[in-house]
Amino acid sequence: MRVFTVDAFTDTSFRGNPAAVCLLESPAPESWMQAVATEMNLSETAFLLGDSLRWFTPAVEVSLCGHATLATAHVLYSTGAAGGQLEFSTAGGTLTVNRMADGMITMDFPAKEVTPAAVPDGLEKALGAAPVQVGTSNLDLLVELESEAAIRSLTPDIGALAQLPARGVIVTAKGSSTDFVSRFFAPNVGVAEDPVTGSAHCALAPYWGERLGLRTMVGAQLSARGGLVHVRWDGDRVHLAGRAVTVLSGELHV
Repeated sequence: MRVFTVDAFTDTSFRGNPAAVCLLESPAPESWMQAVATEMNLSETAFLLGDSLRWFTPAVEVSLCGHATLATAHVLYSTGAAGGQLEFSTAGGTLTVNRMADGMITMDFPAKEVTPAAVPDGLEKALGAAPVQVGTSNLDLLVELESEAAIRSLTPDIGALAQLPARGVIVTAKGSSTDFVSRFFAPNVGVAEDPVTGSAHCALAPYWGERLGLRTMVGAQLSARGGLVHVRWDGDRVHLAGRAVTVLSGELHV
């Protein structure tokens, strides 16, 4: 089986979010795919069979993933396996992907409406910061903090965050050189901090779009690796765009 490691949402190797991409030649047992993802030990490993795309963290299968979808499309485009519009059948619905003339890859994802919520017990202590506002999507908690500096300096208690009833916790603030900034912590699915999270931007785009009065924005994810996500909010859809770099390719012999 051909396998690739791709850094997504960046144009520089060893930045952005690394994902493994596995090109299946025949159906594989779910337990085997989970074992491969655990072996790869990246935040996501994508498995593609025909147009069927699935994603696994080192611990569980997930229903939506942006950076591993970007990585998969990059592999198909860069190897010449595809040249035009792609449609992936996933647990999160049909995802449409295109490559622009400048090499940017755009992905059509479902928007995740954020509804205001009370501050969950233990959240402020787990983050070590006071929320300005808290909301929920159907996946995650979204927590706005007072400033970009607060996002950068955050050192949360990952174990305590794992006790919260959500896939993960998005922390965000208005940006200084980008429209907004964020970080994403998802210990409940085996990812302490995700470097750059496409699916989180499905909630961030409508959240900041409403506050800033914008449809097209750029978000910076302020993890140690860092990355940029270009977003266009279009009602119940969010178009995510970014670049990617292949850093490894080979064969899996199991």
